[in-house]
Amino acid sequence: QVQLVESGGGSVQSGGSLRLSCAASLSTRGGYCIGWFRQAPGKEREGVAGISSYGTTKYADSVNGRFTISRDKVNNTLYLQMDSLKPEDTAMYYCAARTPPCIGTLLQPDRYDDWGQGTQVTVSS
Repeated sequence: QVQLVESGGGSVQSGGSLRLSCAASLSTRGGYCIGWFRQAPGKEREGVAGISSYGTTKYADSVNGRFTISRDKVNNTLYLQMDSLKPEDTAMYYCAARTPPCIGTLLQPDRYDDWGQGTQVTVSS
C-alpha cells in the first residue's frame, strides 16, 4: 500500500515562497525514490525535484537554486521549499514514489507509478 497526500499549495505573488508537503504512507521506510512533478495547462508533466533513498537530490534547470527538496524519514514526510517563485511556476504539483534504483531517473515521470492527488500552485505577477 502506497499513499501520498500533498498539501501546501496556494496563490502567491511573484517572488514569494511556498512549502509543499507530501505525507507518504509507504510499505517500507528509506527504500524509495521520491519526486516532485508539475503540470501546467497545455504542458507535459515535468520533473521538478527528486531525492533518492540515500538523500541524493536532483533538480530541473528551471528551478535549480530556487527550490529545495527534503525528506523527514521519521514522519514519512517529503517537502518542497519553493522560493523566488515566478508566474511560470504556476502548475499542479504532484509528489510520486517508486522503488530503487533511483540514479538517472529521479525526474522522469514515466518511471513513477505511485502518485499523490496534486496541489495547485498559482503565482501572480
